[in-house]
Amino acid sequence: MSEDGIADLLERVATRDRTAFRALYSATSAKLLGVCLRILGNRAEAEEALQEVFTRIWLNAARFDAGRARAMTWLIAVARNHAIDRLRARREDMAGGGEDDPFATIADPEPGVEAQLVARGEARRISDCFDTLEPARAAAVRGAYLDGLSYADLAERHAIPLNTVRTWLRRGLMRLKECLEG
Repeated sequence: MSEDGIADLLERVATRDRTAFRALYSATSAKLLGVCLRILGNRAEAEEALQEVFTRIWLNAARFDAGRARAMTWLIAVARNHAIDRLRARREDMAGGGEDDPFATIADPEPGVEAQLVARGEARRISDCFDTLEPARAAAVRGAYLDGLSYADLAERHAIPLNTVRTWLRRGLMRLKECLEG
């Protein structure tokens, strides 16, 4: 979405337009989540912060001044400032908590049980969707997107023209998308 489009959405959000708010969220949430994640370093906390950021945006959209800043810059500043506030609060909690164990604040790098179950379920869904493709086309998609093979490598491997490889990949990805959304 263009910068002008985001500014227009912010102006509409300032008037409490819920449709504009949903559109603004769709257009900017991925970027703002990235800002929060980069600062906080924890996906769950970044997602929670993102929801709080959008609450702030809803409440303070009228403060946006297109003459002073670009819309996306303003949104990023809101997300950045909120994430930094959360970091400061986290540090104050750690300093005032009197924790004796210095290792208590180190995050466990392994995903939790719930995350592992979700990942297994998603892997199973993707595998099932790959099974709906013809074997040669599934192998081409895996080769291109999982093994990093070039179109030329795939054309040679499957003994087909280069344009056929492109067609297989495009149609294969479309079928995978339909399967995963269905």
